[in-house]
Amino acid sequence: MKTKIKGRYVIGYDGEDHVIIENAEVVYEQDTIIYVGKNYTGVINEIIDVGNAVISPGFIDLNALGDIDHDILHLEASTNRQKNLLWSAQYIKDGYHEVMTAEEEAFKSLYAYTQLILHGITTAMPITSVFYKKWAETYEELAAAANHAGNLGLRIYLGPSYQSGIRVVQPDGTIKLYLDEEAGKEGLKRAVRFVEEFDGAFDGLVRGMLAPERIECQTIDSMAQTKYFSEKLGVPIKLHAAQGTFEYHTIVDKYGVTPIRFLYDLGFLGPKTGIPHAHYIAGYSEAKVGEGNDIALLRETGTTVIHCPLIIGRHMSALESFAIYKRAGINIALGTDTFPPDIFQNIRTGSMFSRFIEKEVKDSTYADFFRAATLGGAKFLGRADLGRLAVGAKADIIAIDLDGFHMGVVDDPIRTMVVGGTGRDVKLSIINGRIVMKDQQIPNVNLEEIKFKGQQYFNKMRKGYMERDYQKLPERQLFPTSFRVVESIKNERK
Repeated sequence: MKTKIKGRYVIGYDGEDHVIIENAEVVYEQDTIIYVGKNYTGVINEIIDVGNAVISPGFIDLNALGDIDHDILHLEASTNRQKNLLWSAQYIKDGYHEVMTAEEEAFKSLYAYTQLILHGITTAMPITSVFYKKWAETYEELAAAANHAGNLGLRIYLGPSYQSGIRVVQPDGTIKLYLDEEAGKEGLKRAVRFVEEFDGAFDGLVRGMLAPERIECQTIDSMAQTKYFSEKLGVPIKLHAAQGTFEYHTIVDKYGVTPIRFLYDLGFLGPKTGIPHAHYIAGYSEAKVGEGNDIALLRETGTTVIHCPLIIGRHMSALESFAIYKRAGINIALGTDTFPPDIFQNIRTGSMFSRFIEKEVKDSTYADFFRAATLGGAKFLGRADLGRLAVGAKADIIAIDLDGFHMGVVDDPIRTMVVGGTGRDVKLSIINGRIVMKDQQIPNVNLEEIKFKGQQYFNKMRKGYMERDYQKLPERQLFPTSFRVVESIKNERK
């Protein structure tokens, strides 16, 4: 079965970089691309004409939305209010527990993965919140996630998260780490079991990975074991590090070095290690302590930085800068992390921050970020068959519609779709040669039903925060609305 997709622009790959081919086509057979260019002369079984659209490699999201996003509750909370959204010491004392049922936890990944597909993400490495978990992800919820991904046709790298500690707010408002090393060890065992049982499932669409939670919530032994099993099982690691002041100063105070140097000294960094967000490093504008050249350590070890510009920008941070990391030779991939899982929004935001810091466009262009969202992610995964439209690559292909009035005039196709478009302008998504979305519809998926269930899940998750709040604030105070909520207003003419 040979299928040809043709359209106004094709973002091809010439062996070194992406290239633009106008009025061109991509031909794939089964799950593999066999031709990119113009006027294919072989036999074709099916033609898909996407018209005035950009035919692009699918996006690789290495910190992808994996649940019903919680950040909408956090992103406008004041600095002092943020601690109310963590666990309280009293909650630990009372016996922390699961807020959601097993059925609800199984559902959340279905909600998230449909969002990813609708936004043109064809390969994902998800992240989920542990704020409202009893501890970390269970084997059962990740098994459900693997099945959802496989059934939807999403290419995914999965593994249950695990941690040996969590941030807890004391009665006086100070934040400390609560440790449970046995829970961390059991979590790693679950993760290894999951990888052994699911790596390669669904004709290779589901692959394994190891997902230790934030660096300050791990023990040295846990990280050593994680590195060992990464090498033994041949799977990547994703560890959140160098992402915030509490974590950064916790590591510096305890070990006398920055988080990146700490990982380097442990031998934890390397080509199979991806670090979201890696911006809080020695020399960062908000880091008042810590010495050394963390960028050089990342480059030396071949570690990938998974840049999530939208989420860190919402929380008043930025990579300082993308251009500096790029020029240093660090492999940079992109992650959306939060809702919406929109690569275009992340490219716009990331490029804007980098240009603002650099006062220069070079190395901060949309093309630079597009590479990160495709080739950078593929490099980290060790997949020369992903992130590009080239002969021999997997048929992971998306089409971005340029016909919408909101797109404005068409100049360069990359600039045009990044400036005016969103992930919802993706009108076709093909993964492994299978059409998984067309015209913003996913086969055999009732989006209205999923939306309704997602709202129910979110409402319940939101109430769980009130139970954990160290001050037990009333709901309107913990989650203030943008404007006052009233029953009516005066309608008198003045």
